[in-house]
Amino acid sequence: MLFDSPIFFVFLIIVVVGYWRLPWRAQNIFLLVASYFFYGWWDWRFLLLMGVSTVFDFVIAKRIDRCDKPVSRRAWLIFSVVLNLTFLGFFKYFNFFVDSFAVALHGFGVQHVSLPVLRILLPPGISFYTFQAIAYVVDVYRKRLKPADSLLDYALFISLFPHLIAGPIQRPSHLLPQVQNPRRFDDTRFFDGLLLILSGLFRKCIIADNCALIANAAFGGTLGPASFFTVLLGTYAFAWQIYGDFSGYSDIARGAAQLLGFHFIVNFRQPFLATSLRDFWQRWHISLSSWLRDYVYMNLRFTYRNLLLTMLLCGLWHGAGWTYVLWGGLHGAILAGERYYARVRGFTARVAESGAIQLWAKRVLLFHVLCVTWIFFRAPSLKEAFHLLAAVRLFSWNPLYLIAFKFLALFTVPLFLIDLAVENAGTEYLWQQRAPMLRVAMGVTALLLLTLFSANQASAFIYFQF
Repeated sequence: MLFDSPIFFVFLIIVVVGYWRLPWRAQNIFLLVASYFFYGWWDWRFLLLMGVSTVFDFVIAKRIDRCDKPVSRRAWLIFSVVLNLTFLGFFKYFNFFVDSFAVALHGFGVQHVSLPVLRILLPPGISFYTFQAIAYVVDVYRKRLKPADSLLDYALFISLFPHLIAGPIQRPSHLLPQVQNPRRFDDTRFFDGLLLILSGLFRKCIIADNCALIANAAFGGTLGPASFFTVLLGTYAFAWQIYGDFSGYSDIARGAAQLLGFHFIVNFRQPFLATSLRDFWQRWHISLSSWLRDYVYMNLRFTYRNLLLTMLLCGLWHGAGWTYVLWGGLHGAILAGERYYARVRGFTARVAESGAIQLWAKRVLLFHVLCVTWIFFRAPSLKEAFHLLAAVRLFSWNPLYLIAFKFLALFTVPLFLIDLAVENAGTEYLWQQRAPMLRVAMGVTALLLLTLFSANQASAFIYFQF
């Protein structure tokens, strides 16, 4: 049940209408049933895994809270984290390790070895709800949060359908109290939710899906052999595709939550206007980057090693492949370099004092650094990624490239201008603080644009696979 599919909006309308006709406790029961139905739409067997992990973490958090002995509390915490990571590791990385083992054996000359032919089906969203569950148990262990009294409330916190498949990863201290307390209908927030959904559809169906046409053509060879221009087209297109795709999903998730009286954290804040990689990760996938900072980075001892290990984990979290690991490693190395340069040369202070030309120079430079790293994120293998990097020394031109660049500009410049306006206004979305009629006109315009410019190639949200 993809967020840009008609069946999802039929489901959402039924849920919203039924939800606001019920009292608070009945609302939670109704939402829990609806969320499990939503998740089971892919495969009902996934419900068993989520249900088992939910019950285990609920019980373990209770035991941690009641336990006075530090050693016992820590033992229960370790048991919960290991259990959650075991579930995640088995379902997400089983195939990866089997394939890597086979490649390693082949490198040692072992050609015929009996390996399991089993391929594990990846449950949607397991990375997101696993991190959310770990945050809950850790916060209870740190005594920053009291454990939920009701299993129903905790299960709804984990499974609430707007964030279930691709986040944003919700902090327990932010979302759990909203689940545990009555929600009131607010027509202003409801209207904002509708506009957020339209914003998400605009980003996904118009920006991301149209950019995907160029990215797929460039990386797939349709535009011709790899060269400087095909790599440029491919990386530019993929950068805006993945941004439009995931920020679009986040907007739809936040909008759907607001229709139900919940508030989700902002997950993107104009990341391509960042001036450094550290600034980028404070704007990009904020729920993940802040989770890694608070639950991984801060628990390690050495700063530069922390950065590298945290970003390696970030890469592996995104996908079970060596391309993702190298992507994370590159980001970790660059972040460590920025941190060292900031300490030695006072780089951070000079960024704040730089003028407009220096500011935009840093933004442009960072965007191209990101585009280079996106090659590893997008390429199907390390071999293909390095082949694309080597191809940038080839400057063969094809008139088709100019058409592709114009097409790409048509669908990226509007989002860039929107981000620029939102950055200058300091709001969550365009025209948030304008008159209601102006925002209604904006919504109608978005619907018209969706009708006219939605890409004719169906494309699932990229982050659904993570």
